[in-house]
Amino acid sequence: KVANIIGKNYSKGKNKKTPQEVLKDIKIIDKAIELGRKRDKKKRGGSFFDFDETVGISDNYVIATKGGKTKRIPSDKWPVVGEKMVKEGWKMDFSDFNKVTKGRPGPLMQKMKNQIEKFGPDNVFILTARAPESQSAIHEYLKSEGINIPKENITGLGNSTGEAKAMWMLEKFSEGYNDMYFVDDAISNVKAVKDVLSQLDIKSNVQ
Repeated sequence: KVANIIGKNYSKGKNKKTPQEVLKDIKIIDKAIELGRKRDKKKRGGSFFDFDETVGISDNYVIATKGGKTKRIPSDKWPVVGEKMVKEGWKMDFSDFNKVTKGRPGPLMQKMKNQIEKFGPDNVFILTARAPESQSAIHEYLKSEGINIPKENITGLGNSTGEAKAMWMLEKFSEGYNDMYFVDDAISNVKAVKDVLSQLDIKSNVQ
């Protein structure tokens, strides 16, 4: 079932995976299944936060164009209208999200600080659909709010599908994380991650 869920991510358009990426994912799945069968796993906790509308809020927009028309979509509306607009033929430009404009704390900012107290900064992560180029801007913004996690703990997937986040979480499980807290503002992402983690012998809290 894990493989079937992840298989949805080998779809179409810009998110279609190369054979090399598919092979990498298969190896991650195999490793995760192997670890899932072990009964003497050492506990390793980690917390994984979405950024937009979760840890932080900013005035950034997806720019949608179609037939000479242009629309600006804020991040809180994207999970609601984005997929429908793409199917309707709108072209999406996400480059504005490579920066954090007028950043301010989101509803889970304090929770992230609490998790750093509990697990340490090395085991707290940002996992966002923003592009990889957004890493530095998010890191600098978090530092301005008193959060200083390693820069490499901020991952921009450049992919807004729930399956992409689920695959990334599965990779973290394959690295030894087995007490996992995940939070996201998009219900499709929450469902995809919960579907994958529920197949494993793992303590998880997905919100």
